Amino acid sequence: MGRTARKLAALTVLLGTLVVATGVPAGATGPDYAPLDRPGPALSVPRADLAAALSCHGDLRGSALQPVLLVPATSVTPEQNYSWNWEPAFAAQKRPWCTVTMPFQTLGDIQTVGEYLVFAIREVHRQAGRKIAVMGHSQGGMSMRWALRFWPDTRPMVDDVIGMAGDNHGTTLLDPVCVEGFTTCTPQGWQQRSTSAFIEALNSRSETFAGISYTEIYSRTDEVVLPSTGAKPSSALTGPGRITNVATQSICALDVYEHLTVGTVDPVTYALATDALNHDGPAQASRISRSVCLQPFMPGVNPLDLANNLRTLSIVGALPHLLLVPAPFINLAGAPQLGKEPALRCYVLAAGCR
Repeated sequence: MGRTARKLAALTVLLGTLVVATGVPAGATGPDYAPLDRPGPALSVPRADLAAALSCHGDLRGSALQPVLLVPATSVTPEQNYSWNWEPAFAAQKRPWCTVTMPFQTLGDIQTVGEYLVFAIREVHRQAGRKIAVMGHSQGGMSMRWALRFWPDTRPMVDDVIGMAGDNHGTTLLDPVCVEGFTTCTPQGWQQRSTSAFIEALNSRSETFAGISYTEIYSRTDEVVLPSTGAKPSSALTGPGRITNVATQSICALDVYEHLTVGTVDPVTYALATDALNHDGPAQASRISRSVCLQPFMPGVNPLDLANNLRTLSIVGALPHLLLVPAPFINLAGAPQLGKEPALRCYVLAAGCR
């Protein structure tokens, strides 16, 4: 037997050993996910709970401006995330907006969060009688994509998806924190790992959809959603539809705002998000005036205004939850602590629910 033949024989033995050891046929791939056009399942969360979580402001149908559904980040309520910045900014624009409050301050199963978003997208679209924008920070900048992926009826209802530091591909920060057999984490902690089954399912078959404009804003100084630099930052998306992936530092090289502040006070984020809302298609960096680099805060945030300062204190109330997001074993929101990632629900897989 020649050297080449001996190498092939050894490789065959090795592959056979791996098959026996792992029970996985050589060349097998991961799970087969649901087709993109398969209708989503009925919502399992009681309708009364879904309706109670949605709060809308302004004239959704009569306003000339596109309504926005605001989705909160991990561990915070909409009030803590948006009442002291985006809500007063939208009020000043006379733009209608809605918020949706998630169970356990979004520390629970993101698959359940997806059901709240399906209901919210359908209801805001119904009330507005037109396409809406869905906008979120951190987990809130990613979770709407679960609704769009597995409930295809929501896609024609959405014109713009705007993510602010969204962890569209998870975060490597949590990979060594939530380790099966060694730690417990909240459901979202397991799911927001870059290696999670949830993230793989979220991005299965297609990350984006034609007919929707995606503006994905991130900061290269983000210390939570990682990687935030390099060729493949977690926030960036690829696929059909019109997509703008943009780092705030590509507009203002010295922009220092990081994960928490990029979605709450950063004037560059505000300029990009507003540009997307006011134009057909996603934000375009070329339309952003560089004068924004001289602004310390986005409109709606005024530290010299006492009333606004009182609103700003709402984020202080969220700090204990925020600081514990990357910590295993404990949370203060009553979310379950799990020893492994929540199982993918049956509708996620090609086999479906039987």
